[in-house]
Amino acid sequence: MKINRFLLLIFSIVFFSCKSTVQEAGLTKKDKENLSQALTVFNNAFQEGNTAVLASMITENYTHTNGNSKPIGKKSWLSYLQKRSQKIKTGELQVIQYRMEDLAIEYLNTTAIVTGKVLVSSKVSDTIKSNEYRITNLWVHTPDGWKRAGFHDGKIK
Repeated sequence: MKINRFLLLIFSIVFFSCKSTVQEAGLTKKDKENLSQALTVFNNAFQEGNTAVLASMITENYTHTNGNSKPIGKKSWLSYLQKRSQKIKTGELQVIQYRMEDLAIEYLNTTAIVTGKVLVSSKVSDTIKSNEYRITNLWVHTPDGWKRAGFHDGKIK
């Protein structure tokens, strides 16, 4: 009986001490607010085709995955963005809407998992396309601020 109480006491101490330190250690309220701001800046830069801003907001080992292709790294994604940006500048591509909703953020130490839904409308050659995607992003808090480390989406419609 004494052994069971002792084990219960040890388990309780370990459980409650771990639970309070694992979830959000190291992030302040301001850090969390900064992530919300970073998401807005990132999404606006993507809509406008601002590759310089996007390049500054992803990690060196960035991984980008969507439902249409294999995962690609930073260099390949930035190459895609350069082509897309050029199309936006020439008017070949017009991004009518790029909006994130149903946003949810889960923090674990200095990492955040961001989920949501992205609504996209664009015009190419007088044809308007609208799509919706469920997304998951992995963001890390660095000395330079929040950076996106990973992305995945799945088309809804």
